[in-house]
Amino acid sequence: MSTAAPRFIRSRLKTRQLTLLVALADEGNIHRAADVLAMTQPAASKMLRELEQLLGVPLFERLSRGVRPTEYGLALIRHARLLIESLDQAHDEIAGLKEGLAGHVRVGSITSPAVSLLPAAVSEVKARWPSLTVTVEVESSNILLDRLAQERLDIVVGRLSIEHDKLGLHYEPLAVEPVSAVVRPHHPLMQHRTLRLSQLEDVTWIVQPMGSILRHRFELMFQRASLRPPVRVVESSAPLFVTKLIESSDMVAVLATDVANYYAEHGMVKILPLAMDCRMDDYGLITRADRLLSPAAERMYSALKDAGRLMGEQSK
Repeated sequence: MSTAAPRFIRSRLKTRQLTLLVALADEGNIHRAADVLAMTQPAASKMLRELEQLLGVPLFERLSRGVRPTEYGLALIRHARLLIESLDQAHDEIAGLKEGLAGHVRVGSITSPAVSLLPAAVSEVKARWPSLTVTVEVESSNILLDRLAQERLDIVVGRLSIEHDKLGLHYEPLAVEPVSAVVRPHHPLMQHRTLRLSQLEDVTWIVQPMGSILRHRFELMFQRASLRPPVRVVESSAPLFVTKLIESSDMVAVLATDVANYYAEHGMVKILPLAMDCRMDDYGLITRADRLLSPAAERMYSALKDAGRLMGEQSK
């Protein structure tokens, strides 16, 4: 297509036509779509014909009881939705600025960066832009990425795995995640200066559920040491339950080192002097490739990168 053609289409396409396309796709009927847009059916039919003439392709099949998008229609409807959503977002941002607000950013995080990285980033953003509203959710990567796909989150601090559509996502790595073995304060094992895995064969471990990356690598750690993987296990990924169980038993839990350090600083657990030859995959900043970040989200994204860079320098 010549460079003149896109300019011609951009100059002739109207927002009203795009909203009609979306309404037709949603309603499947010209009369109902016209009602949604508060216009007459003849006006809607005329607008659709003009748009098809402009593009030179049929956008909808006319059926006895409604309309159905053609291949061309589906392509244009997809882009029309993106444009309308962007315009709605721009309207909300302008309205917020008029009211003296600084916007709203929704961040999802897995547990480890939620205690090590996110507090510093949120503090920085709130110090510079006090009126910016920050919403934080802490969940597993899979749940957070589902919410990102549903536009319920702007940024995810988490992991990508093989089942995720990397083409639709932008990923910027931040840090790797080592793990530690932790116990309650005054646990008998804390009498040792150093420990080997062979000394913990008979303990009960609190571990991630079967099928998780960490559980797989935890068991491989024993196999590499020529030991049988533990059979006395409690499976859970719920931090509050895990810490309560540690407190009331002699069980040993496997936690991300950042989380373990946080609990240890508050006297809730002790970190065993045991080298853990397993770790999680790296985590990073994940955003949708087909969406522009709002100014509020851009500020948070930048603050998270700065916090990750600082954390990396401190760990060297």
